[in-house]
Amino acid sequence: MDDGCDLVSTLHSDRRDLLEPVVGGTEETTTGVIRLRAMTADGSLRYPVIAVNDALTKHLFDNRYGTGQSTIDGVLRATNLLLSGMTVVVAGYGWCGRGIATRAMGMGAQVIVCEIDPVRALEASMDGFRVMPMSRAAREGDLFVTATGNKHVLRREHFEKMKSGAIVANSGHFNVEIDIPALDKLSKSRRRIRDVVDVYTLKNGREISLLAEGRLVNLSAAEGHPASVMDMSFANQALCAEHLVRTKGRLEPGVYTVPEPLDRKVAALKLSSMGIRIDKLTAEQKSYQASWQEGT
Repeated sequence: MDDGCDLVSTLHSDRRDLLEPVVGGTEETTTGVIRLRAMTADGSLRYPVIAVNDALTKHLFDNRYGTGQSTIDGVLRATNLLLSGMTVVVAGYGWCGRGIATRAMGMGAQVIVCEIDPVRALEASMDGFRVMPMSRAAREGDLFVTATGNKHVLRREHFEKMKSGAIVANSGHFNVEIDIPALDKLSKSRRRIRDVVDVYTLKNGREISLLAEGRLVNLSAAEGHPASVMDMSFANQALCAEHLVRTKGRLEPGVYTVPEPLDRKVAALKLSSMGIRIDKLTAEQKSYQASWQEGT
């Protein structure tokens, strides 16, 4: 069971002697799934891996609600800021970015979304957010949060445009989303003012605060996701591990989606634990959906 493809990449690079008995694996994160697909594309992956992150009962809840809430929690614990009235720039409008943007807006912030995907950018616009390139947003933001799974999303050209007092944080990947070496080179000094807040004083006198050394702010400055949303992710992990054992020898190395029946089972179990009941199709409705003769 992996998070970010770290275990898989270590096995395939430094501990290949341990690969032989591995039946399969599961991956929890968007970043990890991207890396696994890259390994599959170049023929490096040696066993099947189920992309748990792609399950509806994972990314629609863990990523959106869990990351959204815990990121804001981390920022507030680190800074004690009042988000209301601030301009918050969210880089990336995947499910994590959506959760962060929605919660920031709900706390009264004016939210700008930066995206490279035209469909996601369009969604962000129709969800009520301003959408623009980071080169423009850099001048407007008070707080910047990256959630892209890529590197150097915030870099020198952006730091040079940020207003003095801007705060930058990462909630999407390893500590490469923010180009910290570039920030170091632009600065004449750095001082720690709170447990996870470093203020960089640039050579032109402006100040930029970096939270949690660019590492995941929801984990470094807060407690991560609540158990009541992680339970679905872990249920997917467990059921997929069982599925891999049951299908041992039948799956070629590669990345696989979570079987739909398992995804729906997790949703049903979660509803039951919440005391929520839902409707069922009647025999007549099942027949209608399975036919094409009836209609307008």
